[in-house]
Amino acid sequence: MAFRDVSGHRALIRLMARAVARGSLPPSLILAGPDGVGKRLVATALAQALNCEAPVRAGAPEGASGAGDLSADACGQCRACARIARGSHPDVLALGSEDDAAITVDEVRRAVGEVRYRPFEGRRHVLVIDAADRLVPQAQNALLKTLEEPPAAAQFLLVTARPDSLLATVRSRCQRISFGYLGVEELAELLTRRHGYTETEARAAAAASGGSAGRALQLASGELAAARDAALALLDAVTGNRKAQARLDGAKVLLDRKTGGAAGGRARRTELAQRLRALASLLRDVTLLASGARREALANPDLHDRFAPLARPAAAQWGVTAFAAVDEALQATERNASPKVVADWIACRL
Repeated sequence: MAFRDVSGHRALIRLMARAVARGSLPPSLILAGPDGVGKRLVATALAQALNCEAPVRAGAPEGASGAGDLSADACGQCRACARIARGSHPDVLALGSEDDAAITVDEVRRAVGEVRYRPFEGRRHVLVIDAADRLVPQAQNALLKTLEEPPAAAQFLLVTARPDSLLATVRSRCQRISFGYLGVEELAELLTRRHGYTETEARAAAAASGGSAGRALQLASGELAAARDAALALLDAVTGNRKAQARLDGAKVLLDRKTGGAAGGRARRTELAQRLRALASLLRDVTLLASGARREALANPDLHDRFAPLARPAAAQWGVTAFAAVDEALQATERNASPKVVADWIACRL
């Protein structure tokens, strides 16, 4: 995964490539941004650029029209690049993942102990801490001295969607690089060019993903169909029906009642968020049609005929209001609100 292979974030990638070429990359970086937008991929690409055996200079990224030249990039094919991609390079260490409950102080001390010495094979030691917000406070404190006086051949990359969860003392010793959400066109291009999805599948998944490549891949792999079906069922239940009980009954399609307990609660919130994003994508299309847009502008063009009866002129304002309500519902879901309460609320607001 060289820099040129990363979708989106071209300005940030050019900045990092230029710093690698000049040897001016800060030794400690926080790669911060929403989940699923490619921060971990960029960390891998950076580790490759620092240790590639045949680095590419001033090469234009493939398929990145207008992205500009990269001052430095990895070849992506040499032995070092291949081992970094597999996670088996002795000088590139990784801690943490989204599945870890916590990253302990012992793990950090072992990793810091390894990067104090000269690299075994490459030019730089790279320590990537994924989901760095899961570092326990003692582990963060164990990092402080090294971040303050990093070894000359060491690079620290703290990857996190929640940078404010890190101690202020850690944040102050690192340069932050902030990643944003990816655009629908960028995500659709990623899904079609690299993963072989049709343009219709890709655009629908991209529009419902909320700007996250990881989420777009999940949706394109099959979850989107279930999410769209649930969102369509809710629209059918509430369209032209002002009775509160009928709307509350319609809200049930947004929820999966098979899961229970704490883990089940997280799973239900994740599923509800997917269905709400699918609903937002449908509402966007209804609004576009009501405003006179053509079929090719839709994120879900295969549903054009289904949307047409809803796309009356008055639906444009309703779509905008409903879209805003879905955004509020998503925010409530991210704040761990009860999935049932959120589902009932949005059904009554539509």
